[in-house]
Amino acid sequence: MGDAVLKASYGSWPSPIDAALAAAHDGRPDWVGTVGDEIWWTEPRPADGGRRVLIRRRTDGTEEQVLPAPWNVRSRIIEYGGLPWTGVMRHGQPVVVFVHFADQRLYRYEPDGEPRPLTPVASTGRGWRWAEPRIDLVRGEAWCVMEEFTGEGPDDVRRALVAVPLDGSAADDRDAIRELTPARHRFVTGPRLSPDGRRAAWLAWDHPRMPWEGTELLVAEVGDDGELRDVRTVAGGPDEAVAQVDWSADGSILYTSDRSGWWNLYRDGIPLCPRQEEFGGPLWQLGLRWFAPMDSGMIAVVHGRGATVLGILDPESGETVDTDGPWTEFAGTLATCGGRVIGVGASPRTAYELVELDTTTGHARAVGAQHQDTVDPAYYPEPQIRVFAGPDGRAVHAHVYPPHHPERSPADGELPPYVIWAHGGPTSRVPLVLDLGIAYFTSRGIGVAEVNYGGSTGYGRAYRERLREQWGVVDVEDCAAVARALADEGTADPDRLAIRGGSAGGWTAASSLTTTGLYACGAIIYPVLDLTTWGPGETHDFESRYLESLIGPRADVPARYAERSPTARADRLTVPFLLLQGLDDAICPPAQCERFLARIEGRGVPHAYLTFPGEGHGFRRAETMVRALEAELSLYVQVFGLNPAPQVPKTELIT
Repeated sequence: MGDAVLKASYGSWPSPIDAALAAAHDGRPDWVGTVGDEIWWTEPRPADGGRRVLIRRRTDGTEEQVLPAPWNVRSRIIEYGGLPWTGVMRHGQPVVVFVHFADQRLYRYEPDGEPRPLTPVASTGRGWRWAEPRIDLVRGEAWCVMEEFTGEGPDDVRRALVAVPLDGSAADDRDAIRELTPARHRFVTGPRLSPDGRRAAWLAWDHPRMPWEGTELLVAEVGDDGELRDVRTVAGGPDEAVAQVDWSADGSILYTSDRSGWWNLYRDGIPLCPRQEEFGGPLWQLGLRWFAPMDSGMIAVVHGRGATVLGILDPESGETVDTDGPWTEFAGTLATCGGRVIGVGASPRTAYELVELDTTTGHARAVGAQHQDTVDPAYYPEPQIRVFAGPDGRAVHAHVYPPHHPERSPADGELPPYVIWAHGGPTSRVPLVLDLGIAYFTSRGIGVAEVNYGGSTGYGRAYRERLREQWGVVDVEDCAAVARALADEGTADPDRLAIRGGSAGGWTAASSLTTTGLYACGAIIYPVLDLTTWGPGETHDFESRYLESLIGPRADVPARYAERSPTARADRLTVPFLLLQGLDDAICPPAQCERFLARIEGRGVPHAYLTFPGEGHGFRRAETMVRALEAELSLYVQVFGLNPAPQVPKTELIT
């Protein structure tokens, strides 16, 4: 690479990071576990239809894919999924139980054999789904969470803790599946057994609460017959969210609760490390783990304020020792094996990879899905952690990624275009990690700002609850505050601002385009657009009452549901936009987009609507992600008057 730095207009910079490269590196390793002394996990394969493969790392360091195509280890429970596999060693060979995405059946697999179904074929349109399996070889069962659809509607569902026979006798017989305790809650997590096997603990909650609003921690005795008896609540409630539960080696119960305003760790109700930090997160999937007890009595923890680190907590002193290394962010998945801790870490210079910490030496290293620079890292963005002032001076957290190129600088006096990224959830957070989807834009001369608007996780319950009954207000205001600040300080061109987001971020993007007059265009991806219909009957059960807290009780403020909806405000939309939608999306169905488009028909607003068969909520196929990225760039090229090198395929905007 030469030393010369050429001046060129923003958006015209040539980049080796094309859409195919960004798509190939989308997703992260997940659902880490151990089978004997081996490390196992799942990995995405965008180029292979978006399936997730199960990877085995043997003790000699070699890796292998456990199941060939078309096996896809992924659960659809609560639509967002959950821990889809487990394994144990038996006679020196692994015994694995996993969920296959295509039919959502539970299977048993042992090397040198074929997977054998353990659960029935669906008898309704949605059938059964499973998560958090745990193998009990003594009883010959897999204990897990069952989601059972009793009719064709998304609300016709019940969930229970069950035991599935490992011998396959339930493959054609639902009655052979044993329910561990009478179903008493709408939602449950998988049971965690005490070290002596005599007690079980799990979490539960009911509509209209979401799990980050209030959950109950339940404990039961395990009878000799395997039934769960004397179920009692030991923590949690309507205003206390317990995010995870487990047992220490001495039989004490461990859990993360936000009763102090922060998700902190407790042992038998006593705080172990009271800090204004999070030792937990939002339970969007069943089986997430932010802490893992060790045989030594120490506890592996993922914790932090905003960004998270991997540490070891001494429950007696309350002190933590954090992992050294390049990783500045860890995901909510952990496993332990003796003195080893395995997590999934990343940084602004490295994508997510498996990290193994040896607690005896303090040494941490990447052991799986290791990051490799497929292009010169000089093209990676150089992010800034910023805190902006929102309305009334409230703090708004954001990550700012200025345009960056090793061989280009802007033309004299030119300010760059910027795209504000609103994350999904909305009870979620964007981590500060290497994302080639962001680099795709910044390396071409388009800035990106990711906003952890009010309502985001990672900053305590009070910050999270800023969005209570204020969705479509606070998130829109906070994104606008960041955009205006960037323009006012001379970082961004005020005439070339865009907004984009997917899912709840699609709602924020659409709401921003129909209310603020700040943005020149926007990209709206598998969004919520019409609150009057998004709820029971149209969306999935898990989020069907989410709006009760985000907007307000429907019975009390029905007009608010219409007033806030971008569909109702479509007549205010005057700028070009891109709408992207998976046709198999059960969370934000295509009907949301179709009603929105009907409201702007004939109004002369330039737009493109791209749909993708076979894609659900969140794109997983490489060809879909390529098309989506190139269409988004094409929107900015046309609206901002850019001249990219090389040219990007044009997405026609119709009126």
